[in-house]
Amino acid sequence: MANNTKIVRYTILLLAVSWALAGIFYLLGFEFSGINATIFGFAYMFLPTLAALVFKPKEMSFRSLVYFDTKLNIWYLWAWLIPPAVALLSIGIALLMPGVEYSPDMQGMFDRYAGRMSAEDLAIMKAQIETLPVHPFWIGLFGGMIAGLTINLVAGMGEEMGWRGFLLRAFKGKSFIKTSLVVGFIWGIWHFPLILMGHNYPDHPQIGVLVMTLWCMMLGPLFLYITLKARSVLAAGLLHGTLNGTAGTSIVVISGGNDLMVGVTGAAGFISLAVVLVALIAYDYFSGQKIMWSSVQLHETQLNGNQPIDEADVVVGQE
Repeated sequence: MANNTKIVRYTILLLAVSWALAGIFYLLGFEFSGINATIFGFAYMFLPTLAALVFKPKEMSFRSLVYFDTKLNIWYLWAWLIPPAVALLSIGIALLMPGVEYSPDMQGMFDRYAGRMSAEDLAIMKAQIETLPVHPFWIGLFGGMIAGLTINLVAGMGEEMGWRGFLLRAFKGKSFIKTSLVVGFIWGIWHFPLILMGHNYPDHPQIGVLVMTLWCMMLGPLFLYITLKARSVLAAGLLHGTLNGTAGTSIVVISGGNDLMVGVTGAAGFISLAVVLVALIAYDYFSGQKIMWSSVQLHETQLNGNQPIDEADVVVGQE
């Protein structure tokens, strides 16, 4: 099956199944919040991998299909540290925006929840926070990093074995930029029903669909670069899981703004991510590797249990 045809068929199948399941969830009267969001969202994250299994050749191992290896290198550390750095930078950038203020008492966060929680539940949350031995910000930040290594890693892999695993293999030989942007676009539109049900942009669900797609496309180069340098989709899963785990800390100690302005998925997050990408582009260029200007090739480590067949991360040259 030609790779372009495979990509199209995979995308159509994935979106059809994912959007249909989200539609059923909505029509049954469930709200995408609380425990419902946790359970459905966790299951939804494995659909990209399940869809990839439909296109698995009989002679190819699952590890090879999704570009999975467990040999660690320094890029796993970067995959773990970049998300909290983006969250912290997002706070600093948000505080430069008009109407946004530092709120160490977390009143800004309580105000955001006021319209989505009952007064009783909000009072219970405040009481529980007051009993904590350290500020909830630090618990959220370091707890999110630990989650990125554990439960969030599992959930992140559910998506990433589709995005930076199966699809990355399908895009093998195509340019880095094209691969990262197209995969990011598919990743973004796959979120459509969740965004419309209030995920990430509860106050602006319609425009949030567009913003989320652009955000995923902007994340694309970072995720692809980390995956290629780590030589495994596992690093992308770590990056994804830690990003999900620490993103919430970007709005804990600020007040003002809205979900399009502040937070990792708002304008502050876009600017923060742009800073990271500029640094990554500079590193890539001045280190002489120029992976971002190259066509993507994979370091094959698990093809039917054989030894590596390609030691190159990337073959320099355009598509």
